[in-house]
Amino acid sequence: MHLKIIQASFINRHSKSQKQMMEINEITVTEAIVQRYFEKLKNHLEVDVAIAGAGPAGMTAAYYLAKAGHKVAIFEKKLAPGGGMWGGGMLFNEIVVQEDGKRLLDEIGVKTELFKDGYYTADSVGCASTICSKAIEAGAKIFNCMCIEDVMFKDNKVCGIVINWTPVEMAGLHVDPLTIGCKYLIEATGHPLEILSVIERKTGTKLFTETGGILWEKSMDATRAEADCVEFTREVAANVYVAGMAANAAFGCPRMGPIFGGMLMSGEKVAGEISSRLK
Repeated sequence: MHLKIIQASFINRHSKSQKQMMEINEITVTEAIVQRYFEKLKNHLEVDVAIAGAGPAGMTAAYYLAKAGHKVAIFEKKLAPGGGMWGGGMLFNEIVVQEDGKRLLDEIGVKTELFKDGYYTADSVGCASTICSKAIEAGAKIFNCMCIEDVMFKDNKVCGIVINWTPVEMAGLHVDPLTIGCKYLIEATGHPLEILSVIERKTGTKLFTETGGILWEKSMDATRAEADCVEFTREVAANVYVAGMAANAAFGCPRMGPIFGGMLMSGEKVAGEISSRLK
């Protein structure tokens, strides 16, 4: 008898909850996704700044540029934005920042904890997701699962990017790409320098480096690498800037490992420099 009462009570509650729920039209759901996505894409066929790579430097740059009122879009090859920040060090999902890095995390709203003098830790997942959220909240748009396979190059300068779906690239399908116009391009793809490699190989442009070409990163030296990451965040070709680990790779600087202050400061610096030119 007791079991029957429980069953009757459950059926009654389930019946009421079904009546209270809105009836879902699956076609309307699809229509909403398609329409809103294409509105977003159409509104960003021309932008002030296109950013290649949604790692910490790219997303920080997007945050500050969008906050300053500029039209910004990030194109991320992978499904999830965040770059190398998600995994912390060797999948131990904590990151380290120094005092200057802590300043930026404080501004964005990421909680840090003092470890030892000058060293602060932060949850890498919370850090990546918060920077991503803040960039979008500021007005930047992130297009994930999109790769930049080429650039538009006219009058001896980059004036846009050539995009395609990452799954198309992975499958090796012969599918023609689309284009996005931009006034400035930030190369923030990290170690492989995917965009700058294309520019060097296909346009014959001499880069603003010692040799006129990519110098590629050196082995780890965190002290030098952190300073160089900020120092060499600069214009590397007409209208093209490097930020984050891409700056180290372009100018032949060491790598720094899972300390992220330099990456964040690099994003802040490149945003400031481009913003001043856009004004």
